[in-house]
Amino acid sequence: MVNTSKQRVYNWYISLVAASCMVLYGYDAAVFNAVQGSKNWANYWGNPDPNQIGAVNTATTVGGIVIGWFVSAPISDHFGRRVAMWLGAFVVLWSTFIQAFAPAGHGIGAFLAGRCLVGMGQGLALPAGPVYIGELAPPEVRGKIMSFWQMFFSVGSFLAYWVNYACTKNVPKLGNWDWRMVVIFQIVFPAIICILIFFCPETPRWYIQKGNEEAARRSLRKVRETEEEVEAEIQQIKQAIEYEKHVLDGRYLPLWKDPSIRKRLILAFIMNFGQQITGQGSLNSYSTIVYKQVFKDNSTIQLINALNGTFGILFTLNATWTVDRYGRKFLLFVGAIGMAVCMICSASVYIGTPTEEGGAKATGVASSIVFLMFLFAFFYKPSWGAAVWIWTSEIFSMNVRAQAVAMSAQMQNVSNAIVNQIFPLILNKIGFKAMYMFAGINVLLAGFVWFYIPETKGMALEDMDTLFGGVSHAEKGAAFVEHDNPTEIAKDGADLTVHELENVPKKEAV
Repeated sequence: MVNTSKQRVYNWYISLVAASCMVLYGYDAAVFNAVQGSKNWANYWGNPDPNQIGAVNTATTVGGIVIGWFVSAPISDHFGRRVAMWLGAFVVLWSTFIQAFAPAGHGIGAFLAGRCLVGMGQGLALPAGPVYIGELAPPEVRGKIMSFWQMFFSVGSFLAYWVNYACTKNVPKLGNWDWRMVVIFQIVFPAIICILIFFCPETPRWYIQKGNEEAARRSLRKVRETEEEVEAEIQQIKQAIEYEKHVLDGRYLPLWKDPSIRKRLILAFIMNFGQQITGQGSLNSYSTIVYKQVFKDNSTIQLINALNGTFGILFTLNATWTVDRYGRKFLLFVGAIGMAVCMICSASVYIGTPTEEGGAKATGVASSIVFLMFLFAFFYKPSWGAAVWIWTSEIFSMNVRAQAVAMSAQMQNVSNAIVNQIFPLILNKIGFKAMYMFAGINVLLAGFVWFYIPETKGMALEDMDTLFGGVSHAEKGAAFVEHDNPTEIAKDGADLTVHELENVPKKEAV
């Protein structure tokens, strides 16, 4: 029987508010892709060349990398996950007006500056969102709830592409508003996040980290059904945090000093970097110019983009019932193989068929290529789209979670900064043969998952340390919670077994 308790419903509600941060990313990735088809946009910004187009995308990713690596985690840890999400949404909201209304007298520089600020806002909000969801969701449905994180990326793309398609049907009436309307609509979800986020509780792990155990209990009571569940989780969190506080050094040093955490960080870096070189990152940013090699009419291209955004939502919903049933590893492996096949087929269809006058393909050929691109999204969305975020958000211990997730997530931007800068040049030089490159990359990613990625479905966050060859922070932390002189036993606590720690003299009853 499906659990529909008020606590579970509330858990879904606050998780979806946090997941709305991903709409910022999805809308933004789509909006620049969409406006590239507008002649009014190109004329307003001085008809930018492929290098300038790549620079605009690079500015967004670089802004996200800097803030994501060095600013998001300290804010998230010091002020809370909610504050990081609110600040990120506020920066995106502010930068939207710069993109829409900046004067064009100095070329595309002002638009580029607005895009850089968008990246900074995303760099603040995106790492905090999955950490927030992961720290409040119960283990048995954590994957299902986190799958909506990626689905909201598709919601953002859906909105941007359909607004843009509507504008392409009314270009003569709208003038420069045919692209401004698409840009300015980006304020909707940042405004929603800014309003709703502080009506959601902070995570119990953050409260306990700050020494506020009662606030942690109040937070957990809103999302757990029994007092026994609340107390058991509070105790487990306290034990893990006490161990991390007394034995591990700081928040960044363990990322490299602790072999178990270092292993996780390297794997997460590769996974997140790989997410954007599957081909999806380039299609998010450049599907308009990709489809210009197949179709003549911009309105048709934007309709395809809009339909892709629509089907992206449906495809991502597959993660909600597969990720906790079949596991993250299964989805990642099957998704990579499926994407590789789609890329090989699409390139082969394009190269093996004649091109009509004007540079387009026959209707049947063009439809086949579009079908294969949609099939690519079918494989990508629940796997490398959703499962990468789920896996990254759940594998790190509390003491480094905000830092590690922020740094790992920004590897997506590092990847995008490289690929999106050079993809327009590659596409201009070799055309659809670029899809063979992505096919090869996806085969390599499938092999990487098969040999190196462990399964994490259904595991409590505090159990991830043992999965990756480390000690159980919760078990070892029990000694620091239950015994006298935690500072003294911390001197060699990292080297003691759980049995040895349990034999340290206990606190005397008061």
